Amino acid sequence: MNAKTTPPAITQPRVVFQDLGLIPYKQAWDYQTQLHQTLVQRKLHNRSLPPEQQQPQRHYLLFCTHPHVYTLGKSGSLDHLLLDEAALRRRGIEFYKINRGGDITYHGPGQIVGYPIFDLDELFTDVHRYVRMLEEVIIRTLAEYGLEGMRIPKYTGVWLAGSDVLPQRKICAIGVHLSRWVTMHGFAFNVNTDLTYFRNIIPCGISDENKAVTSLALELSHQVDEDEVRQKLKKHFSELFGFEWVV
Repeated sequence: MNAKTTPPAITQPRVVFQDLGLIPYKQAWDYQTQLHQTLVQRKLHNRSLPPEQQQPQRHYLLFCTHPHVYTLGKSGSLDHLLLDEAALRRRGIEFYKINRGGDITYHGPGQIVGYPIFDLDELFTDVHRYVRMLEEVIIRTLAEYGLEGMRIPKYTGVWLAGSDVLPQRKICAIGVHLSRWVTMHGFAFNVNTDLTYFRNIIPCGISDENKAVTSLALELSHQVDEDEVRQKLKKHFSELFGFEWVV
């Protein structure tokens, strides 16, 4: 009689958290690419091994802040950048065309940028669900500050509702890229961001007069502790995705 084999235990996804601090955009993009390739290679190597020899995937969640930079997604229009190269140089602003989805956005001091490098084969293979969960992390974080974040079906990201005197306001932009179900890029959450930099672009390519950009500081009428916000974001990532944090 053949002995029964015991199925492998279900484990939580193992996630390394790294706060990169203030880092140039290109340096962070290169680092994301390196991690992404590592996860893909580990996945492919595991597939060549019997189940008992396969190693658990190691995912990454990166937080950082960038010096002033505009980034244009692969589906965006260069017409949505309202400055020429000379004007960008005078203002000390970088510009990159990148491989995420979405249109143009701004990154700069006072903004928390998050880059999840996740192998969705170990979570769920559903891009739309993944984006909705990123939005949910922000929505739950906003709720801790007494703000009700919302989704607008036509637009990715997190918004605050409009009123008779206020437009709908985008507080977090989201743009992702996936290859072999491994993610990169992510979200840009305006906390203490200088919103005047958004005047040099058509943010996310949205020219609707009833749409604007906002920040947590503007909505609360005071500067916000960014370290506190990072801890709240990290907590909600863990709760929603069911992480095990590892070093």
